[in-house]
Amino acid sequence: MNPDTNQSSRLDVQPQDIKKEFDKKTKQVSGLGGWLILPHLGLILTIILHTYNLLEYSLPALLPLTWEPLTTPGSPYYHPLWGPVLIYEAILTLAYILFAVVAIVQFYRKKAILPKLMIIFYAGSLLFSVVDIILVSQLPDMTITAEDQKEIGRLLGMCAIWIPYFIRSKRVKNTFVN
Repeated sequence: MNPDTNQSSRLDVQPQDIKKEFDKKTKQVSGLGGWLILPHLGLILTIILHTYNLLEYSLPALLPLTWEPLTTPGSPYYHPLWGPVLIYEAILTLAYILFAVVAIVQFYRKKAILPKLMIIFYAGSLLFSVVDIILVSQLPDMTITAEDQKEIGRLLGMCAIWIPYFIRSKRVKNTFVN
């Protein structure tokens, strides 16, 4: 109070004002919580599922027992695209695993590059899956199935949700700053 005017001075700082300002600054959302849990779980599942696919399907397809009948001219199962498709799928599966490992490391380190990596991850997943489905559909007795269409729809949905999230989210902007 100013004794001359019987009014509070505008220069006086009240404890409740300090608390309000402190609360404003500390209530910014950040950290590896909230909706970020879902992409985090997605990266972990990507590593697990693609490792399984690599070991169970992609690598065995490159072994002579499978590779030779599919890629040897004159074989009843031969088609010139089998070799490139099998190699593409093996490399792509390994790339998914490695990319997810890199992304999860950057995730835990809260690196500023993570949002860009996740955008590349989601867009790349869609692109590479479409290319794979188109390539496989060119092989004899292979067509684009309802399951393939569901997969493309699922990936489109993921891109539609997570790409804008990693671009606009305050939590993302406040978390990945290192």
